[in-house]
Amino acid sequence: MATLIQIPGGTLLMGSDEFYPEEGPVHEREVAAFELDAHPVTNEAFIEFVDATGYVTVAERPMDPADYPNVDPEDLVPGAMVFTPTAGPVDLRDWRQWWRWEPGAHWRHPFGSESSIDNRMQHPVVHIAFQDAYAFAEWSGRRLPTETEWEWAARGGHVGRRFAWGQEPQPGGRIMADTWQGSFPYRNTGADSWVGTAPVGTFPANDYGLFDMIGNVWEWTSDLWSHRHILPGAVGVEAGERASLLSAEPGSRIPRRVLKGGSHLCAPEYCLRYRPAARSAQAEDTAMTHVGFRCAR
Repeated sequence: MATLIQIPGGTLLMGSDEFYPEEGPVHEREVAAFELDAHPVTNEAFIEFVDATGYVTVAERPMDPADYPNVDPEDLVPGAMVFTPTAGPVDLRDWRQWWRWEPGAHWRHPFGSESSIDNRMQHPVVHIAFQDAYAFAEWSGRRLPTETEWEWAARGGHVGRRFAWGQEPQPGGRIMADTWQGSFPYRNTGADSWVGTAPVGTFPANDYGLFDMIGNVWEWTSDLWSHRHILPGAVGVEAGERASLLSAEPGSRIPRRVLKGGSHLCAPEYCLRYRPAARSAQAEDTAMTHVGFRCAR
C-alpha cells in the first residue's frame, strides 16, 4: 500500500486559460487538508486487494447489452481498450487508428490474453474502470480524490505554474515525467528508457513528495465530468441522477468522470495534458492501457 502524504489546505487557483477550453474558467477553490497516496496504485497492491476480496474488475466481466444497444451481442465479451502504435503518420483527429478493443485484455493481461504483469509489479495497475478504483479505495479505508484536491496536490504548493515543476516542459533538457517522446502515435523513443508505463517513482517527485502526478497513467477522481468548470456556489447546478446523465456522451447513459494528470501517451502535438490543470473525460465502464488511480483520505 502506498504511503499517504499529508497535503496542507489552502486556496487553489484552479484551471487554465492557456490550453484547452474545458480547463476554464480559472477560479479560486478552498481546499481542506487531506492525505494522498505518494504514487499510483501498483500491480502489486492491486493483487493484494484481489487476493483478499476475490474482486473481478469491469474489464473481466461480460458486458450488459442494455448499455450497448447498437453493438452486436456476440461482440460483448470481456476486454478493454489497448493502445497500438500506427505504422506511420496518421490523421490525429481519428483516435480509432491507434486504439483497439482487445478481448481478454484486463489488469493482469494489459495488452491481451498472452501478455503478463509478472515483471511489472511496481508499475501502476491499468485497465481500471471507475467502479474498480472505488472498490479498492473502500477496501483500503481510503477514497478517491476530488478533482480539486488532485489539482491542488499536483501543483505542490505553487500557484499558476503550467507544469508541476515550473513553466517549461523539460527544464534544462531534463525529462520530468513519463510522457510520449517522439512523434505520436507511431514513434516513441521512450521517456528515460521507458516506453509505456514506468515503475512508480522513476521520475522526480513534486514539492509535496508525490510521484507521477504528471504522466505515467491518467488517474480517476470522484468528480462527474462537465465541459467547463462549474464555479463554487453557481446557481442551478444539477445534482444526482441528472448530473450523471449530463456527464455522459451523447446517446449514452453511462456517466463520465474526470481523469487528471496525463499519461505515457500524452504528446504535445496531440494531447498536451500532462499538466495540473488538464482534465479528461472517461466513461465509468471503460478500461484502457493508460488509466489507473491513487487514493486519498
